[in-house]
Amino acid sequence: MSFDQAAPPGVLIFSGSDPSGGAGMQADIPAVAALGAHPFTVPTVLTVQDNQNVFGVHPLPPELVRQQAQVLIDRFDIAAVKLGVLGSRANAEVVAELIAVLRARRPGLPVVFDPVLANNGGDALSLEEPVAALVPLFPLASVITPNRGEAERLCGGETAAERQAARLLARGCEHVLLKGGHGPAQDDVVNRLYGADGSRGSWRWPRLDGEFHGSGCTLAAAIAALLARGQPMAEAVAHAQRYCQRALAAAYALAPGQRFPNRIQPFLKEWA
Repeated sequence: MSFDQAAPPGVLIFSGSDPSGGAGMQADIPAVAALGAHPFTVPTVLTVQDNQNVFGVHPLPPELVRQQAQVLIDRFDIAAVKLGVLGSRANAEVVAELIAVLRARRPGLPVVFDPVLANNGGDALSLEEPVAALVPLFPLASVITPNRGEAERLCGGETAAERQAARLLARGCEHVLLKGGHGPAQDDVVNRLYGADGSRGSWRWPRLDGEFHGSGCTLAAAIAALLARGQPMAEAVAHAQRYCQRALAAAYALAPGQRFPNRIQPFLKEWA
């Protein structure tokens, strides 16, 4: 049997399942596919939620998380990993062990870490103290992508961007992308990238009206897809933001509350 040499690179996704289809794994899949990679998916948490509220969080057992990932790791080439909600410290530790296995095969494997602590409405997505549950993953992150609220919680209440980035880099993250979409309303959204090597990047985007379900998932998944395709970090972050902005601009409403990013249509318009 021969394999298609033009097959897309694989992105291994560890994330929660959102039955509304707007966030978590259901956001990751179309974003990764739209940007030319293949999504391999390992659900870590089952949620009960709609486009506005989370009503229940049910972490999967760590051994089930391991088994799901192991069959994929044994069978397929993994070009990048995307981390979302993990649900428990035990799940985070299993994922860290699996990443170590993958990096033994591919030392430069990119890992995009979206440290989701709550939905946009503020509902928690972990049954444990979420920051403590994430500790095993900081040293593995090629880039961590917190929004303002997440960065503040991860950094013990620190609000200054420079000091937040310094603290996250000190924990072992290779790059920190501080997102400016959440927080005080301003005309523009400013996202800032900090590298452990001293590199810096900044991007400014017009703030779009309303709220969106799964915007952070979309951006992190897009970065993972582009890193899997071999783009350098700053280039992948820049292109992923452009894609995400277009997905949000084309968002649609299925019910009152947060709108759903249109993760496929912007891609078709731009590159078809």
